[in-house]
Amino acid sequence: MNCKGPERTAAGNCPITTEHDPLSTGHCTLFTDETMTEDAQVGHRRRKLVWLGLAASAVLLVILVAAPLVSLNRYKSRITHLMSASLGRPVHLSSVELRMLPRPGFVLSDLTVEEDPAYGAEPVLHASTVTASIRLLSLLTGQLEISRISVDDASLNLVRASAGEWNLDPLFRTAAAKAGVGGGGQHRAVPLPYLEATNSRINIKSGAEKLPYSLVDTDLSFWQEQPGVWRIRLRGQPARTDVIVQGADTGVVRLEGSIHRAPELRQMPVHLDLDWRDAQLGQLARLLIGSDPGWRGDLTAELHLDGTPEAAQMKTRLRATGVHRAEFAPAAPMDFDANCALVYHYSTHAVEGLVCDSPLGDGHARLVGEMPASGSQRKFSVELNRIPVAAGLDALRTVRSGFGPGLEASGSISGKISYAEAVPEKSAPEKTGAKPAAVHTAMARSGKGRAATLKSQPTGPLSGSFTVEGFRLSGAGLREPVLIPKLTLEPAYTAAAGRLANGAQPPAAAPTLTSTVTVPAGVQVPLTVVTRLELSGYHVSVRGQASLARARELSHLAGMGDAASLDALAGEAVSVDLNADGPWMESERIPLAGVAAPNSSIESGPAASPVTPADRLSGTVTLRNANWKADFLANHVEIQQATLHLDNFGTGDTSGFRWDPVVFTYGPVKGTATIILPAGCPPAQPCPTRFAVQFGALDAAALQAAILGAHEKGTLLSELIQRLSPSNPAPSWPELEGTIKADSLTLGPATLEKPTATLRILNTGAEITDLDAALLGGRVHGAGTVSTGDAKHTRPEYALTGTFEKLSPAAMGDLLGQHWTGGVLDADGKVELTGFTGADLAASAKGTLHFEWRRGTMLQGTSDQDDSPARFERWTGDAVIAGGKIVLGENRMLKAGRTRSLNGSMQLELPPKFTFAVPEGKPAKR
Repeated sequence: MNCKGPERTAAGNCPITTEHDPLSTGHCTLFTDETMTEDAQVGHRRRKLVWLGLAASAVLLVILVAAPLVSLNRYKSRITHLMSASLGRPVHLSSVELRMLPRPGFVLSDLTVEEDPAYGAEPVLHASTVTASIRLLSLLTGQLEISRISVDDASLNLVRASAGEWNLDPLFRTAAAKAGVGGGGQHRAVPLPYLEATNSRINIKSGAEKLPYSLVDTDLSFWQEQPGVWRIRLRGQPARTDVIVQGADTGVVRLEGSIHRAPELRQMPVHLDLDWRDAQLGQLARLLIGSDPGWRGDLTAELHLDGTPEAAQMKTRLRATGVHRAEFAPAAPMDFDANCALVYHYSTHAVEGLVCDSPLGDGHARLVGEMPASGSQRKFSVELNRIPVAAGLDALRTVRSGFGPGLEASGSISGKISYAEAVPEKSAPEKTGAKPAAVHTAMARSGKGRAATLKSQPTGPLSGSFTVEGFRLSGAGLREPVLIPKLTLEPAYTAAAGRLANGAQPPAAAPTLTSTVTVPAGVQVPLTVVTRLELSGYHVSVRGQASLARARELSHLAGMGDAASLDALAGEAVSVDLNADGPWMESERIPLAGVAAPNSSIESGPAASPVTPADRLSGTVTLRNANWKADFLANHVEIQQATLHLDNFGTGDTSGFRWDPVVFTYGPVKGTATIILPAGCPPAQPCPTRFAVQFGALDAAALQAAILGAHEKGTLLSELIQRLSPSNPAPSWPELEGTIKADSLTLGPATLEKPTATLRILNTGAEITDLDAALLGGRVHGAGTVSTGDAKHTRPEYALTGTFEKLSPAAMGDLLGQHWTGGVLDADGKVELTGFTGADLAASAKGTLHFEWRRGTMLQGTSDQDDSPARFERWTGDAVIAGGKIVLGENRMLKAGRTRSLNGSMQLELPPKFTFAVPEGKPAKR
């Protein structure tokens, strides 16, 4: 109650106990005995809590001060045993320390969790520092339990054994067994601690082999949500150890799921949500296949799983945007969004109820399939509904580099193809018993078994067809588009007849889709194109005739490396018989054997990267009655017939293009040539074109008429030399290497029999590395160079060396208008010449000559008396070539024991003139 001024006593106090209320002026608050009792109890409790708090603080302070001074190494074995019991694996520690904040626990150094020997010898987990938190409630029962295990920068190995089990399967079984103990048993269950890892690495192994795939910068949590239920959460970046991969571009993998208790891992109910986001397609391909095929775009994948590993219901979604090749960005990049649903059985690796749908352009694609356990029939069907042909062309451009960048395609594909795998049946003797051979013979003779045989021939697992309507291919240099109103792809099989030698059935042919169409190519007879498509690749054959103009366009379209050489051709239609085949994708495969461990030092890039086989092009292209005009030639070459052989072009063989034979005429010169055009040469290495030319009987006059024309500057040869000049902006000769052969070459009064020369033609001239021919009853061997000169001196320069062996004196005498007999002649020399015409060459000739002649006779008339000065035992000497003639220099003629010297010369003209005089000799030195 409150008392006011009149109610106060004389002493100014209230008649009963009051307390002044500071919130009300002039009022007093009355407290009864009950109020005083409650206040005393509250104060007592407050004082008790204060004392408890002070005591706890004191104890905590003592613990914090004393904890670093306390060594728990003597409890290391107990902690190790406790963690081994919780994880079901042997555990090793190096040291243990006590930590109180932020929660009581242990700091474990150098933690190693051993692996089950069935999965390998490498530890399943290793961490330098581990924090194990104590479950406080367990201390009240007198037992030490771990509530949380936290690791940082750890390495975890996931191992899949050959039988299909994972090394985590025993861990789950152990945890499930321990979680089930204690309900009615004598010992309380040891709960699985909360496991978490940050900034760690997860490696993947197949048996004892460590695969190059891993997750880095991984955050992983695994805990028991309630008895028998575990939760898992993961985030990491996929990486590869044997190649350089940009980690940020491989995307981020996130996983959340729950697992329920079961006796085995394959029986555990599982719920998983997995997504892979922000993956760049090029780095993702490098991650999966070990190389960058040049794909670009963004990829996102999702997976949702419910059920058990024995019957897991899965839903997936794969989305790609902006898909294109690295070298070009198309106007409309390829995008797709595929959704799939299926049921997967882990033990049998079987798939049921597979359904995938994806819109593509203005059409739609659908895949339905069943993949039961081995021994059962597998079924698939692919249905396309108005899929644009341009989408298929974009897909080929994406997976294949340099495929028709300027092509444009239109049309649509519709249809359905079904695949039903044949189930092996028991042989006839196992079912009903084999019929006697005589019965089969009688049936064959009577013809009764023929119809049955035709009926029983296998039709193959494929059925249905795809139809392409309104196909139109344009662009890429095509003057007229390729039009095919309707094209049908149907299954085709080649049934293998009979049995193998051991009685087994022959292997079945691969499922194939084939199509045969005719394509007009500028002539009356069109080209016949047969296409065969398989899962691994394609095969295309082209046969028929085509105009040269259309053949050039199609060769450029096909990407033939020497298609530019056809641009200089003009003539009649060509005959084509070509085959092309190859895989759908070119990629490198990184071998997994011997891959270094993640912590070891490895080189950037794989040690070996065998490449899958590339496209192969083989067959022939035959030309008739054509003209060829190259930029480096001054005149046309008339080709009566030429056959181009493509021997597995594209496989890395440098002899991919081979023209053989080429029957040609160049002016009055006729011959047959073989030309090998290099293909697939290594970069930064010389790769010249090789040739071999065979002539019949050649005449120097005919060659001069073909090459020189009139004997004046400005002739065909001078124009050719100007083209070969480095200062001339006209195209220079390509590098050529080869041989030239002829039945004979007539050089005025002399004739070279079976001459052969090995040449190397450069843009500044030519090198003759080997010249061999029969001459004047003996042989001549030589070499030399031809230089086209520079900008100031455009006349060609020759430098020749030669050796003459066993020349016939009679043939030499006939050449010089002399009567010579005796033994053979040997000579060697060198000469340098400059000019276009014979007169220029003779006037500019400079060189030396050395000769030797044994037991010879050299007479201008018919006298052959013993005392004639022209009869000798040996004649050796040197000659100088200069001023348009060959002048004898120092020489010695041994005759009847005396040494004489001969003076003479020979004019380098037609016919050659040779004069000599023999002075008095001196007695020979003994």
